[in-house]
Amino acid sequence: MQTFKKSSCRTRLAAMIGCLIVAATLSLCPAIMAQSSDNQISSLFNKICSEVKSEFAPDSRDKTFEASLKMTDGKLAIVGSTTESAAKNALISRLKQAGITAADKMELLPSSSLKGKEYGVVVMSTASFNSEPNFSAESGTQALMGMPVRILEEKGGWYRCINMEGYTAWVITRSIKAMQKSEWEEYLKKPKIIVNTLYSTLYSDMDKSSMPVSDLVWGDILIAHAGTKEGNWIKASVADGREGYLPAEDAENLNSWIKRASPTESNIIETAKKFCGFPYVWGGTSVKGVDCSGLTKSVYFLNGYVLRRDASQQCKTGDSVDVHKYVNGEHTLKSLENLRIGDLIFFGTKAENGKKERVTHVAIYMGEGKIIHSSNIVRINSLIPGSKDYYTTAGRMLKARRIIGTADKGKGVVSVKQIGLTAPNALDAPLK
Repeated sequence: MQTFKKSSCRTRLAAMIGCLIVAATLSLCPAIMAQSSDNQISSLFNKICSEVKSEFAPDSRDKTFEASLKMTDGKLAIVGSTTESAAKNALISRLKQAGITAADKMELLPSSSLKGKEYGVVVMSTASFNSEPNFSAESGTQALMGMPVRILEEKGGWYRCINMEGYTAWVITRSIKAMQKSEWEEYLKKPKIIVNTLYSTLYSDMDKSSMPVSDLVWGDILIAHAGTKEGNWIKASVADGREGYLPAEDAENLNSWIKRASPTESNIIETAKKFCGFPYVWGGTSVKGVDCSGLTKSVYFLNGYVLRRDASQQCKTGDSVDVHKYVNGEHTLKSLENLRIGDLIFFGTKAENGKKERVTHVAIYMGEGKIIHSSNIVRINSLIPGSKDYYTTAGRMLKARRIIGTADKGKGVVSVKQIGLTAPNALDAPLK
């Protein structure tokens, strides 16, 4: 009898627990269904967003397109920013076609919050640009003092900018003097000087023991104070208003430099050699340190040509040079006979097994089978096996491009005469 009662109690208890589980499950069904629906919407949005980005802004170095879904005031909204109006319109249209209704909160850059201060000038000897608006983000590139930028937006003490090479990245606001277009045009009219030595200093007085105002490097541009050359000193200022003096021998008139800048074969190699022994610095584009494409970009800029920033971009500029014999395994001086001094040579992995070609390194050809490049340090190597200074990864050569003589011809290379260091249209059509 006792056993029966215990069994009955267990049965009733099990039944009660079962009912509670069923009730709980039924009460959670709407939440589970809602979560499932949200996941489906999010997945579909990400798919459409990826397609739009691939079509209109595949390379974030050139164009900005960042979009996400967010609940705003209890409603679904598209937030983010883009430089491409066509991309924004395509995203909204395709979302509607997919049955996703969301308010348009996506900003078209430049941001209206800048209040017209969309033009800028670098005010540090070298300013670092990162992939994201924080110090721990990957370094993308650098820009020299006096170089123009187009400001797109500001976030937490960082500007997203386009530099004169067309490269988009983030830089701390302290490194940039932001201006209205009218201010920018006035700035361009002011006489300027360019630093023509590896390193210099802007001093607070005409005395090298006086307080430094700023360090300076080769290629920096400053405002010259007319009629203020005193003995061996030039009075100059940075775009942010800081003034000082630098040794007269360390700079020359910017317009004079622009007129004489010439990327001849001998000038390119002479300039490149001055970087020898300098450290490899990821994202570096100055005498403080350079990566491989930073070296080629810097060398050509100091001789009057503006190149794209990265090796994977530079390899699509200028004119193609036939090096197929070397690429296919004939590693002889004869196989390099089509190359000229100053040509850029690119290395990486070939396209095979469904994988795309990947350019990872660039060097400048010096003639006689030798290259100068930034690899650990800036150094000279040979492409010929058996040579004492043989470049051990020379076999990864992919292609070569001729840069000299191709500026201002729609081939991705622009001369400093055209880029607009002294003209109001400098940032209206960045290098593409």
